[in-house]
Amino acid sequence: MKKFLFFLTGVFFLYSCGTYKNAAYNSANNPASPNYADSNSWAVLPNNYPEVLSELLGDTTEKKADVFFVYPTLFTDKKDPAWNADVFSSSHRDQVVNQSILYQASAWGAAANIYAPYYRQAHYRIFVEPFTSQGEAAWELAYEDVKNAFEYYLKNYNENKPIIVAAHSQGSMHLKRLVKEYFDGTQLQSRLIGAYLVGTKVEPDFFREIPEAISSNQIGGVMSWNSYKKNKRPSYYEKSYKGGITTNPITWNDQSQTKITEHQGLLYTDFELYPKSLSLQKIDGMLWVTVPKIPKRFWMSMISNYHFADVNLFWKDISLNAIERTEVWFNSNQ
Repeated sequence: MKKFLFFLTGVFFLYSCGTYKNAAYNSANNPASPNYADSNSWAVLPNNYPEVLSELLGDTTEKKADVFFVYPTLFTDKKDPAWNADVFSSSHRDQVVNQSILYQASAWGAAANIYAPYYRQAHYRIFVEPFTSQGEAAWELAYEDVKNAFEYYLKNYNENKPIIVAAHSQGSMHLKRLVKEYFDGTQLQSRLIGAYLVGTKVEPDFFREIPEAISSNQIGGVMSWNSYKKNKRPSYYEKSYKGGITTNPITWNDQSQTKITEHQGLLYTDFELYPKSLSLQKIDGMLWVTVPKIPKRFWMSMISNYHFADVNLFWKDISLNAIERTEVWFNSNQ
């Protein structure tokens, strides 16, 4: 049961009660900046995978491609008045590794070397007014860390290898901007295997030259989806989801519905894969997902918002697709 609670952490903070403790943003109070020349500022480097990640993946030998991964919002304590996360906090680092890296970044680990920087992400209240408008500088600070990490990665680690960019939620919002600035219409675009910008809205015309990926073997495209329980729709649907790119993360094409037999596998908290455990239906800007057939599925049946599990729900599907796209990239660039 304890592991199951980790799985639902994202849900609990989204619906918890109480008010946010707050103080006016002051750059003098910013937490210490990460130094990406120091491996301690990275949650994952190929020669320094966390033990739990190595155990899950098994094969951590060097790959011919890289994935640059940015984790979602984990800084959610309503009693903490800080605007940005302290990347040197042991509790924050533990969350990053044992939640996002283990259950999310790992999905791309069979296809590519994982690079995942710690960054001073903005507190969850940034998504709630009036804090959204008050916290613009905090949001920029988080993005500057992501950008600095990516620039350091390009100059010191990449060695002209093709790149997957992948993220969830706040991480996807930052990478959406980074992909536009660094890949869209630039020389680097030719090395983009794919951009998995999961858990945020990506407008179909957001990028000038990077297209939506509409087949499982298309390279250089963008993919995005937002998961909700079937036949449920959030109050903020019109603003947050409608009109966005909606990838089918089981078939990876324009198929609007899937059969349960097509699902490759959900990664659960027992570290087991559960294939053929769900089906989905695409609606405008969102996925409707059936309640997964997993242990303790009763708890999932009580939840409508599956945002916290956007990646784990399709863990094996993502893993196989990342391998396929990577192979296509190399076959196309021989």
